Amino acid sequence: MIDIGFIGLGTMGRPMAGHLLAAGHRLFLHDVAPVAPELIAAGGVDCKSAKEVAEEADAVIIMVPDTPHVEAVLFGKDGVASGISKGKIVVDMSSISPLATKEFAKRIEALGADYLDAPVSGGEVGAKAASLTIMIGGPERAFNTMKGVFDKMGKNVTRVGANGDGQTTKVANQIIVALTIEAVSEALLFASKAGADPALVRQALMGGFASSRILEVHGERMVKRNFDPGFRIELHQKDLNLALEGARALGLSLPSTAVAQQLFSACTAHGGKAWDHSAMVRALELMAGHEIAAA
Repeated sequence: MIDIGFIGLGTMGRPMAGHLLAAGHRLFLHDVAPVAPELIAAGGVDCKSAKEVAEEADAVIIMVPDTPHVEAVLFGKDGVASGISKGKIVVDMSSISPLATKEFAKRIEALGADYLDAPVSGGEVGAKAASLTIMIGGPERAFNTMKGVFDKMGKNVTRVGANGDGQTTKVANQIIVALTIEAVSEALLFASKAGADPALVRQALMGGFASSRILEVHGERMVKRNFDPGFRIELHQKDLNLALEGARALGLSLPSTAVAQQLFSACTAHGGKAWDHSAMVRALELMAGHEIAAA
């Protein structure tokens, strides 16, 4: 059983690392904050730097918020690159720029190690339940080595292609999620304003072609007014920025993605950057002068 390094032990990383410890892997841990005591109690080894993690582990998993954080973990002072050696594997499970990912992969591969980009979907709930969707780009040999590790954290594990393709898939996922949240928001707002009970409308729609996981989970959040974060608006904004930046580089127009980003920006302007992304509905409610609520 391979020894694993895990860097980034926040909302997502902590339960993911916990599953690997429970499965019997030896884990070398590092974070900007003190490592959670329960991970140490379960056998995790607290390391003073990313370099130390890379020196000790066979494979290093990174789970941090954004592109600059990944770059710092990899190539900053006492970073992974200064401790990695030939034959090891670096796995970035953060959601970051596909273009930057390709560059990071080249730099790590030049040191003799393999690189996988493996962003996830499923949020905190999926991380805790080990039911994440994991989208992987990189060499097949490294994927085959890590497949059993991924299976301990997720249920839908797919290698989609070369380095950067995993991140591209995650960006595509976030486009679909944002636009579906927007569609569900408009539908339930329309129903509520027209005098129908949005809870019953949602229930009826769940049995038809409009049914979706977003309607099921986030539609319920909208009706019950529960916007405590599972996935924060500021993080979804970051992902849509990646989509829009990529679209500009590719010469594409993504008009609906741009609208969704503006609705998130309206929420942020009203103090909602830490709201759950289902709270996009609040921007539409402000424009309508009407709030969704059960009749």
